[in-house]
Amino acid sequence: MDGNPRITPVDLITYLALLVLMLTTVVTLPANPHGPVLLAKYSGLAAVLTLLWWLDRRQIWIVRALHAFYPLIFIPILFDSFADLLPWASPSARDPFLIRLDHAVLGTHPTVWLERFSHPVLTEVLTWAYTSYYVLPFILAVAIYRRGKTEDFDRAVCGLVLCYYLSYVGYFLVPAVGPRFTLAHLQHIDLPGVFLADTIRDTLNVLERFKQDAFPSGHTAIVLVVLSYARRFDRGLFWIFLPMVVALIFSTVYLRYHYVVDVLAGILLAALCPVLERVTFALWRPDNG
Repeated sequence: MDGNPRITPVDLITYLALLVLMLTTVVTLPANPHGPVLLAKYSGLAAVLTLLWWLDRRQIWIVRALHAFYPLIFIPILFDSFADLLPWASPSARDPFLIRLDHAVLGTHPTVWLERFSHPVLTEVLTWAYTSYYVLPFILAVAIYRRGKTEDFDRAVCGLVLCYYLSYVGYFLVPAVGPRFTLAHLQHIDLPGVFLADTIRDTLNVLERFKQDAFPSGHTAIVLVVLSYARRFDRGLFWIFLPMVVALIFSTVYLRYHYVVDVLAGILLAALCPVLERVTFALWRPDNG
């Protein structure tokens, strides 16, 4: 490396995402009381990224690691901020449309139909599978990073970041809270677990202020992208992740977080992101490393 800061495609994609969010916030400013705080938050994240990029030229391992893994910090912050932005940017819920589409395709409400298979042990297992979404990307990123294969790591993180940001576009275009809220009046039974399922569910409900994230299913899209890069870069992890991913995708409907059309959209998004990653790197001409 020549001592210049190393900027990556992920950096540029993140700058673009922050710019879009800032512009969206400006548009909502006349009505949105959270606008000034959101602008400060997005500007602050851009400043932090710029600082990491600039400090990376010193090639200090801790700075290099922070520059590599900062999306794991930025993404939860951005996701949480949507609770203060989307109601003013895209206030109309699209759940009725998704419910009709689900019923038109399947002839039933999937979450209601799946009640016949419900069991506390199954609910417990699927709740843990659903929660694995929060750690699988981190495990994959660390596994690739430890091998020192910079391009493999950059490609995997790029695909994942694209998947997160494109799923966020879906939330703004098709805001929906999902069947756990909209179809609750049709459900005949609750879904109790046997150990920590109830606690996990309640904790997620409290921590996730933003609830209009049904379409597409980000859980489905992200774990399939994780699986795709595990297959490319770490076959051992691929076989470990595979049963967890299958269970997780089923859990999104069983646990009433998503409509089936959300899952199908998530699958399509997951198929698209590695393609976009390859296009990004084909166009990418690094000037400084």
